[in-house]
Amino acid sequence: MPDPVLDPDLGAAVGGEIRRLREAAGLTTRELAARAAMSQPFLSQIERGASVPSMASVYRLAQALGVRPGDLLPAVLPSEVTVVRRGEGRPIPVAEHPAAAVGRALLLRSTSALEIVEYEFGPDEYIAEWFESPGESALYVVAGRLEVDILGAGTYRIAPGDLIHFPAGTRDRWRLLGETPARVLFTASVPGTR
Repeated sequence: MPDPVLDPDLGAAVGGEIRRLREAAGLTTRELAARAAMSQPFLSQIERGASVPSMASVYRLAQALGVRPGDLLPAVLPSEVTVVRRGEGRPIPVAEHPAAAVGRALLLRSTSALEIVEYEFGPDEYIAEWFESPGESALYVVAGRLEVDILGAGTYRIAPGDLIHFPAGTRDRWRLLGETPARVLFTASVPGTR
């Protein structure tokens, strides 16, 4: 899979919104970084637009700020009816890792009760970040095979056509099985929408 080009405006938009919400909450960068389990210098880079946060970091920052993850990201499309064509959507890395897989946010906006991100990754891309969603989550495998660790519940192998669903607050991480690239759809409900 070719390296996607991350939208240069995405970092500035996300960073500005995080800074606005942090200041409105009366938090210093050090306090927010501690709440979100990240370093203060990295949070400063995000706020300046020098780094685009991964999905895992977006969720941790949203939880620390008491907002929904979509509140930190610009809308994919502004209308009520959304069509996202192949190649559209906002690229967003899985983790802050040099070899992190990059997902494509198909639906991720503050007015939606649903978030959908498509991931395509191969054996050389990093996906093994622990992730926790504030809402119910599901992972559907379109191609490839994965091993999914669910903290406290075990490890599950899923293949094309399989779906794994878990409740809000569940910590999960994925591993690619074999050398065949995978394509998956990750969906999450967003508590407190509308």
